[in-house]
Amino acid sequence: MAKSIPAILFTLLLSIQGCKRAAPTNVAAEVNARPILFADLDKQFKIQFSSSNPEANEDLIDNQKLDILRSMIDNEIMLQRAEKLGLMAVDSDVEAKFSELKAPYTQEEFQKQMDARKITLQDLKVQIRRDLSIAKLFNREITSKISITDKDVTGFYNANKASFNLAEPQVHLATILVTPQPDPNVRNLRSDKAQNDDQAKRKIQMIEARLKQGEDFAMLAQSFSEDPNTAPNGGDMGFIPESALEQANVELRKMVMSLQPGQTSPVISTAEGYRILKLVSKEPAGQRDLNDPRVQQTIRETLLNRKDQLRKAAYYEVARNEAKVTNYFAQRVVERAQEGSSK
Repeated sequence: MAKSIPAILFTLLLSIQGCKRAAPTNVAAEVNARPILFADLDKQFKIQFSSSNPEANEDLIDNQKLDILRSMIDNEIMLQRAEKLGLMAVDSDVEAKFSELKAPYTQEEFQKQMDARKITLQDLKVQIRRDLSIAKLFNREITSKISITDKDVTGFYNANKASFNLAEPQVHLATILVTPQPDPNVRNLRSDKAQNDDQAKRKIQMIEARLKQGEDFAMLAQSFSEDPNTAPNGGDMGFIPESALEQANVELRKMVMSLQPGQTSPVISTAEGYRILKLVSKEPAGQRDLNDPRVQQTIRETLLNRKDQLRKAAYYEVARNEAKVTNYFAQRVVERAQEGSSK
């Protein structure tokens, strides 16, 4: 019987260009003729799957590497766009961000963070430069061009007026979820999904550290959250009655109610995986008028997040279509599958 091919492979096959040519032995993929080396793919694999089962079969390992490589290809496409537009982060940007990341920790604590993530100082600064450059790209090409008009706000309020009439005190929450089992329905911006419990723990710890360093909750949710219902909206869960929190978990309610607006919770272990919650606001019972500044802010943030997520997703698709990508690793997997099916 023919061996099954991982589902992710069918997506990656779209990036194999025309007639196959001999793959360089050390190159996993090329993006506009710029190589992504197997050494870098293997490094990312070890970072993400350092505690994976050493007896894992070849198909599972290939599937994990294909998923990682897809994310690396997407990042390289965006980085090249930032480079072309002169938006690459300069050394002073990188050093400022590095200092910001390091500030909450002692030297020893910071080194432990680095060791836990299995990265070097140089690796971190390279990643900072890439992240800052892509953030500049998104801000210039997408976020800065989004306009929310008073008419948009009024229209949203009128269409959702009932949701601003609170029968009891409510809390406005946002969430980031990381699960130990990858869900094919998850579509975050980075196509980033934990594959097991160990990776899920390390991923949520990474997100928690970035939040403590001042990174934007909504952007991290869009990029990394594995909650298919809230990730597209920056993690926004909307308004939740206080009684619903208590019915779900009394301790959870106590923890949420102890937060101040704008604060985030510690990592919470749940049946689904690991969550971080952000308290956006606390709202007393009653009808909220359109002229309430909190209503205005909530609506504007909701509309901005929706437009931002939609346009970023579309921007990724257009950029992928315009890039010339050759995925040599995907070709190898296909060739091995064909050889196996012919036996």
